[in-house]
Amino acid sequence: MLVTIEFAFAVAALVISHLWPTLGAKWFLAVEQRFGRLARRRALSVVAVGLLALAARAALLPVVPVPVPTFHDEFSYLLAADTFASGRLTNPTHPMWIHFESIHILQQPTYMSMYPPAQGLVLAAGQVLGGYPWVGSWLSVGIMCAAITWMLQQWLPPGWALLGGFLTVVRFSVFSLWMNGYWGGAVPAIGGALVLGAMPPMMRRPRVHHGLLIGLGLVILANSRLFEGLVFSLPVAWALLTWLLGRKAPPLRATAVRVVLPLLVVLASGAAATGYYFWRVTGSPFRLPYQVDIETYKSAAVFIWQSPRPPRVYHHKELRDFYVGWEVNLYQRSVQGLLRVTFKKVFRFWIFFLGPALTLPLIMLRRVFRDWRTRFLLVICGVSFAGLALETWFEPHYAAPLTGALFALLVQAMRHLRLWRWSGRPSGLFLVRAIPVFCIAILPFCALARPRTSDHWRCGLRTGNVARAHVEAQLEALPGRHLVLVRYRPDHDVHREWVYNRADIDGAKAVWAREMGSGKDEELLQYFRDCHVWLMEPDETPPKLSPYPGPPRP
Repeated sequence: MLVTIEFAFAVAALVISHLWPTLGAKWFLAVEQRFGRLARRRALSVVAVGLLALAARAALLPVVPVPVPTFHDEFSYLLAADTFASGRLTNPTHPMWIHFESIHILQQPTYMSMYPPAQGLVLAAGQVLGGYPWVGSWLSVGIMCAAITWMLQQWLPPGWALLGGFLTVVRFSVFSLWMNGYWGGAVPAIGGALVLGAMPPMMRRPRVHHGLLIGLGLVILANSRLFEGLVFSLPVAWALLTWLLGRKAPPLRATAVRVVLPLLVVLASGAAATGYYFWRVTGSPFRLPYQVDIETYKSAAVFIWQSPRPPRVYHHKELRDFYVGWEVNLYQRSVQGLLRVTFKKVFRFWIFFLGPALTLPLIMLRRVFRDWRTRFLLVICGVSFAGLALETWFEPHYAAPLTGALFALLVQAMRHLRLWRWSGRPSGLFLVRAIPVFCIAILPFCALARPRTSDHWRCGLRTGNVARAHVEAQLEALPGRHLVLVRYRPDHDVHREWVYNRADIDGAKAVWAREMGSGKDEELLQYFRDCHVWLMEPDETPPKLSPYPGPPRP
């Protein structure tokens, strides 16, 4: 429904641009003049965009409260956040770890999230500073909008850069998965913006902070979206090498001191820190937690050219249903399967980053392709799209490193669109003015939308696992410690998992475990003999929590 409404707005804009292209011209001109005065104060523009992003979402907290985690990935990132907030890099394997196995979480050689650490660190900062991990998501989106505005200032005139920053606020800061969730997107977008923002001024007049910023951006990408960050960095490395060896490059000694040395120092420090983290989690500085998860659980191919692996040994039916059932069936090795998966990737990318309203400027895409000022950004996007096409899965945050480049190309298309005339009328000028208005106009419809899967790609609103959060709050309010054994039905939905725990399982108020049968459950009950024991049946309607009666009778 949201896409339909936004499409109607886009059609209305096209019609009005042809019939009444001067509609509201006086009002638009007054706004543009004020906008231009702010844009000329570049530092203030960056700060203003970041604060606007934070204030807009904070103002909606009474209507759209702190989100409840939904997806397996989110709970995995929250485990990392809780671990880092506790002052640890990982957690020892629990003696009863088989009962606590869950999706996207390692139990051996240590108990930790399978994902790179950057998003977990951001959520941990939110947990420490604001009491809620979501504060980290909130802050990261505000920083992302500010960073992209700064990056756009290096590629575009100030007014257009500010417009691009404002569009990121409207698109991502209020209703998006990155703001209303825990699995990130803003963090790798910040990394990409730092890299692309530092390159133009460095090539004009290299300074030490340019090398530091590029190095920091690459380290962020490596610790948030490793594969996508690597693909993103290939054109960057080629451009830097070409610049260093080109005729117009500054003296090699000055460049080495001002750019290369700071860049290498940051990269070496980041590599050492990342290797140390891998060593603590997996036992080797060269073995990623994600690799351990693949070797332990995954049967599906990670890239489209790979074949599925033989099923692993699973201790629980739910894990087997997810890894061997849902993941393997998601992508079939056939032309039809490849086309279906590619279509889903393109649609998710389009609906999240652009939608109908921001698709309008793409009618000028041919002119953008011929524009030398943004040619490098087109190369970055083309190479990254090729990398995304090789992956079996796709979520919007996979493409997050491209966010700054994408909005730079979008704004450049709007610059060309502004000059477009339809039957001699200034239709393009009206469209450029109307696009931000329509992007704002869709926001109330997002606020009123019922949270559901069909809309969460656009507005990021999901119901979340509210039932689990409610039960956990109940248990937290009761005296003593609690052990909850979860009993699923055979037809359980693998995407509605309940078994997730804090970093310190033995110190947690409520511990969630899988019921496994009399012998193994007795061992678990004996270990947690000081806890109140409950049976959770999440597949009942409504989900049922009751005192644990013992294992089910045959």
